[in-house]
Amino acid sequence: VPGGNGQDITDNLLGSILRIDVDGENGEKNYAIPPDNPLVGEEGLDELYAWGFRNPWRMEFHDGDLFAVDVGNDSYEEVNRVENGGNYGWNVREGFACHKAGVCPEETPDGDPLIDPVVAYPHDRNGREFGSAIVGGRFCDDPSIPALEGNYVFADLRGKLFVSQPPPDDRRPWSMTVLDADLENAPLSIESAADGGVYV
Repeated sequence: VPGGNGQDITDNLLGSILRIDVDGENGEKNYAIPPDNPLVGEEGLDELYAWGFRNPWRMEFHDGDLFAVDVGNDSYEEVNRVENGGNYGWNVREGFACHKAGVCPEETPDGDPLIDPVVAYPHDRNGREFGSAIVGGRFCDDPSIPALEGNYVFADLRGKLFVSQPPPDDRRPWSMTVLDADLENAPLSIESAADGGVYV
């Protein structure tokens, strides 16, 4: 399939965020399809909500928005704000850059925009290893940690811990800071607690 799984909206469910109704049924499927999914009544699989991902690894809802991290291939890791019907560009884009393509498109052949991540970071920075695989991520809503409150906390398997502050508008990319955390082991999960705190 041209563009790989992330751009194939008719034959497989890979490389996509799916949205289903687990309380319903639809023919032989033991789930129903929300009627406002973007491809209902259009060419494509009704389960798809957004596509153009390589390997989403953890999602979180925050203030009504869905955020998903996407593990990169060989150059960038990224955090995405997921939109209904959004195309996130894999496999011609990775992070904010081209991925092994002579031309870096900003839209599909049909004219639909490819959506940039809100945060992306490279595997290599100034000739040194920087990242390898993103581990996402939670918003910190704990007022007892004012330096992190309202910020998105995520990590990389190389043992780095990051914090990113959403801007008041939809400007991209968000700022990103490496936290001074002495992590002996690579973080495998970041979770939030009922009190809004974040656990690594």
